[in-house]
Amino acid sequence: MKFSVVIPLYNKAPYVSCAVQSVLDQSFTDFEVIVIDDGSSDQGAEIVRAMNAPQVRVIHQANSGVSEARNFGISLAQGEWVAFLDADDWHHPDHLAHLIKAQTAWPEADAVASHFVTAADTDDFWPPEQAAVVDVPDVELITDLPGRWMASQSFCTSSIAIRRKRLQHMQPCFPRGEVQAEDLDLWFRLAEQTPIALVHAPLAVYRIGVSESLTAKHFGMGVPKCIERMQERAYSGTMTLAQRKSALWFIAQHKLSLARIAVTSGDRVQGLKWLFDGRHAASGRRWWLTAAMIIFFPKALVSSWDRWRINRKLLDGGIVDSGS
Repeated sequence: MKFSVVIPLYNKAPYVSCAVQSVLDQSFTDFEVIVIDDGSSDQGAEIVRAMNAPQVRVIHQANSGVSEARNFGISLAQGEWVAFLDADDWHHPDHLAHLIKAQTAWPEADAVASHFVTAADTDDFWPPEQAAVVDVPDVELITDLPGRWMASQSFCTSSIAIRRKRLQHMQPCFPRGEVQAEDLDLWFRLAEQTPIALVHAPLAVYRIGVSESLTAKHFGMGVPKCIERMQERAYSGTMTLAQRKSALWFIAQHKLSLARIAVTSGDRVQGLKWLFDGRHAASGRRWWLTAAMIIFFPKALVSSWDRWRINRKLLDGGIVDSGS
């Protein structure tokens, strides 16, 4: 079997049948679907079972969080590759087929992924319209994920597949009990071990709630544990020199974002502390611009600047921790 598609499910009854059906509609058909019901209190698991699809298994676990659900799914997987799909997201019909092409183009990569698009949670959108995808899109080999991620968010959980043997050696793959950047933790650890082949085509749709604040999701919560662990690895000697330099630069960018948040909150002293902590980016324009914001700019101007920058990044499909 080529693919195992792991779908964690927790109270997503209105959406899960569309997600599962998007896998069943794949043009490449050598796959299984493992739905891990994480102690849902709605009828999501029953809806999936009622689809009567022989490729689909529904496994129940006591509510333990999305990380445990994904890890459990990985442990049950039988495919050569494990792909992920959140229960409210969607796969293009050629998603798996193009991931196969990426594997062929870059056989040394133990991870393959695609671009994705975001869509609001609106009744008139789902199921999503199929994006036009060229027959043979470009495939990029990512060897420096932190650097690539600062340019734009390259992929999401629902658009990546990883060789099962690689994941088995990394278990627990997703950090237990964490809900902030638990997926990034795995992607960055993975990228320190293997390159990632990225298909330049939008083959997954990531659902965002209309009232959900992406800014709040990325900011205002301090340094995520995944960033702390990346910093520990950078100083532990387990990374190559190039990986260490890239990781410390990436970490510094996050701290510069925290420095700007401190300024908009009226705490310039804390902003200076974050600025100092982000000194690995002092050779870049963003560090000096942040220093000017902390020392000279009024709080309202800093807030307006960052709102404009974040909105621009989101419209461009990027992440909010990079840029000016």
